[in-house]
Amino acid sequence: MVSESAAVQLTGVDKAQSFCASRVHLAPGDLLPSWVFAHLRTDHAGEVGAVCIYQGVLQFARDPELLAFAEHHLATEQNHLRLISGWLPSDQYSRLLPLWRLAGFLTGALPALFGPKAVYATIEAVETFVNHHYEEQILAMARQIEFRNLRQTLLDCQADEVAHRDEAAAAAQGFSQSGWVLRAWCTMVGVGSKAAVNLIRHL
Repeated sequence: MVSESAAVQLTGVDKAQSFCASRVHLAPGDLLPSWVFAHLRTDHAGEVGAVCIYQGVLQFARDPELLAFAEHHLATEQNHLRLISGWLPSDQYSRLLPLWRLAGFLTGALPALFGPKAVYATIEAVETFVNHHYEEQILAMARQIEFRNLRQTLLDCQADEVAHRDEAAAAAQGFSQSGWVLRAWCTMVGVGSKAAVNLIRHL
């Protein structure tokens, strides 16, 4: 027979296991630590911007293959936005969303005015940054089993972004060598994305 003290100990273990199990199953809508919300705020604003990037491309592009590329990727980014929105309460959204929408639209529209090469190079630059950005968050959550569902969401989004990057890079190879203006633009896109993330964590 199990002694009374042992039974109490077992009960304590059961309670601890039950608590851990409940934490393992964190799902969209659950309360998360502030540092996780800060990360998700950047993801949400980024996906809002990504949707607007492809809307900008579609507004000004004329090349049929580029239009198909943008429409396909727009649908993916809209799905990402839906997924991230499920994890992030609306009161945690960036207060500067109108700015990120404008920045995203211009990031897609301006290169679209100069043709497919500029758009593909821009998307490659954006997605290269986004891949690293998601990777940082995924690594930060790797040892915390309670975030496994959220981490899987981020992994799925990251995989799509990497596919977008590689597809854009492959499409860009069909065009002539990039000029210094386009290279400078892509560098600015990467630097601007990093600066925006640092700001969005707080606003």
